Amino acid sequence: LISSATNTLRMEAELLEKKLQEAQIKLAEKDEDKEKEIQSLKRLITELEFQLAVEKSNHEALLDNTRKEIKRKAEELEKLTQERTQLIHNLSQVREENALLQETVRRECEERYELTAALAQAREQVLELKKLGGSFP
Repeated sequence: LISSATNTLRMEAELLEKKLQEAQIKLAEKDEDKEKEIQSLKRLITELEFQLAVEKSNHEALLDNTRKEIKRKAEELEKLTQERTQLIHNLSQVREENALLQETVRRECEERYELTAALAQAREQVLELKKLGGSFP
């Protein structure tokens, strides 16, 4: 009876040992699968971090270029604004000079008209004197 019970217990123990070994093998396989998955995720994280670094670098370069372009445009705008101001000033001076020249031309035309009238009058007087037989002093 003891021998039979011992055999039965041994068989049960062997059966439990086999189940334990099978369970350990399955657990080891699962652990291996999990480790592979972890390594795969680590590689993916590394790749994504690299892509993020590249994108960040590209973004910073683009931002830097944009800032330089804005600075260049601002300097160009400042230069054009100064040129515009100078041109407005020059235009104002030219207008003043033009007005002065127009006034000068108007006065000279008046003088010429007056001189032309005086010359015409002098000619008439000379003709009158010639008609009268006068002599020229």
